[in-house]
Amino acid sequence: MEPVGHHYVAEGSGCNPEIIGRVETVEQILVRAAEVAGVTVWSISFHRFSPNGVSGVVVISESHLSVHTWPEYGYVALDIFTCGNDAKPEAAVQYALKEFGAASMHITEITRGLEEGDRQFFHSIVTWEESISGRDGQTRARPAKRARRPGRRPARAR
Repeated sequence: MEPVGHHYVAEGSGCNPEIIGRVETVEQILVRAAEVAGVTVWSISFHRFSPNGVSGVVVISESHLSVHTWPEYGYVALDIFTCGNDAKPEAAVQYALKEFGAASMHITEITRGLEEGDRQFFHSIVTWEESISGRDGQTRARPAKRARRPGRRPARAR
């Protein structure tokens, strides 16, 4: 069976405080990220905190995109979950973090709803880091600190 969905949890470091401190800009970036992922937007809710920070969610047919920003640290916490196999959540993550001006990113992909024909669902986790060079805008992958890949689960006790 194909996985039910893909969940990306991303940390953006070195983000542009001017960008991630503006609620309108953060909202535009996340809505555009949903378009990049090829998903259907249902609802949008964003809030600017005083004196700093923005939080928001874009509810999509396939699940959600959410963000929390700390301009004083140049930090963005991004969460994108899409169900099915037609969406492109990793493209949405890459787009959003680039637009936020992230110098580096730590990304975890959680493949959700895996099962082996027994209707006992589980997930797998892969984690990696990327840095973004200033000149060409290309990302440079760095070795993963931790990675767990899908595989057989241990047998359950009967």
